[in-house]
Amino acid sequence: MPSMDKDRLTILHTNDIHSHFEMVSSIAALVGRERELATDGALLLLDIGDHMDRMAVETEGSAGRANVDIINLTNYDAITIGNNEGLTFTPDMLEIACSGLLCPVVCSNIREIQSGRSPIWMKEHIIITKGNIKIGIIGATAPYHEFYRLLGWEALDPEIALKEQLTLLRPQVDIIIVLSHLGLPADQKLASRLTGIDLILGGHTHHLLEKPLQIGNTTICGAGKFGQHVGKVIMERHPDGTFRVVQGECILVDPKQKDINITNATEVHRKQAVNALQRVITVINGDVMLNEGDQESPFGNLLAQSLHQFTKSELSLVNTGQLLGSLPAGEITAGILHQLCPSPINSCVLKLKGSDIRYTLEQSLLSEYKEKMIKGYGFRGNVLGSIAIDGGTVLYDEFEIPFQKIKSIIINGIPLCDDQEYLVGTIDMFIFGGGYERIAKGRDRRFILPEFLRDLLSIELQRPSSLRECHEVRWNKIR
Repeated sequence: MPSMDKDRLTILHTNDIHSHFEMVSSIAALVGRERELATDGALLLLDIGDHMDRMAVETEGSAGRANVDIINLTNYDAITIGNNEGLTFTPDMLEIACSGLLCPVVCSNIREIQSGRSPIWMKEHIIITKGNIKIGIIGATAPYHEFYRLLGWEALDPEIALKEQLTLLRPQVDIIIVLSHLGLPADQKLASRLTGIDLILGGHTHHLLEKPLQIGNTTICGAGKFGQHVGKVIMERHPDGTFRVVQGECILVDPKQKDINITNATEVHRKQAVNALQRVITVINGDVMLNEGDQESPFGNLLAQSLHQFTKSELSLVNTGQLLGSLPAGEITAGILHQLCPSPINSCVLKLKGSDIRYTLEQSLLSEYKEKMIKGYGFRGNVLGSIAIDGGTVLYDEFEIPFQKIKSIIINGIPLCDDQEYLVGTIDMFIFGGGYERIAKGRDRRFILPEFLRDLLSIELQRPSSLRECHEVRWNKIR
């Protein structure tokens, strides 16, 4: 039992749930039990971002409203946004979704470029009172400057933005909590550089801190990923008036424990989302195969074509691992494209030297690249796969030694020149370092938002000659 002569605050926190709806009912059940244990009622429930992930049918089909409903039903006190909210939804989509939230979204380092202010649905800080305790809450999200500008937002330096809010809030409150979707290394720097932060609850790097880290007077916590754990922190007021962490842990979520209201809500949202994604894009007469092994894939070619057409480049390069199966004959719906190409990955255009194109295509012929496991970078597939191209053809000898397999590369009817720069359409994942390092060296890169690869496929499938062209061979073996 808690000591009755001390002000005591229990804080529960989640992060990086990534729309694992199979866990949200069990999280709510755990939270319900913890609320019963906090007999004085001084309990905060906070989320540190990336609750939404558009790989999930429920999120995609509801434009995030399913997540908002779950957050409301679980009675969160405050949340911040992660990059999966900020970068995979348009500002208009987020405003519509967040208008239904019953708790505040707290983030100090995002501004609208046009107005210079935070979005209308976002607060730079909040103060919550629990009994005799005043808690100041501030937040920050990872500043992907280049991408946020394309969406009409400015991502400020998190440390500068947080310091400004700290200065404002510290005299007014007993405790300051930072909701940090910045990653553990950034959290450690904040704790060492900024004074006045009592508690940093972290996310983004999916770190699981079963015991909190202590840097100076700041405690750092993180509860892993995918709703597998809920973080719990207990703070008490000491005789000098300050609050300190007296207990910190991560509680393993039991999937067998359920909250019936959340279970029912997730079932309803899934049915509604599936129905919403039944919109027909086109009708095709035969399967468009995603071939395994060394056989060229028409579906991969179709994806490369969609990039080539959309980016208006000379050549397009994309990995077939973005696709999770073949395109079936019949009605092609938005739901089918979402199922087969779920990654929230965007296109980009850059200038790449011919020698780097050659090197990348040589890499793609090696089994260690085709079978390479990729985690992060927005990728929701399993392995890298081979390279699909459009705008060029390759002649190669599969029995040659590595990096001497390719005998010729033709770009738009002309042999590739190693010293020449080409305008290449590709994907942002490669720029971040996921897959082919030479592509990341490209100059004058330009990202294109908000369309995902599945949106490009939807456009390409409606182009009259696309299905015929995707069966044309680009990778020619020397027999």
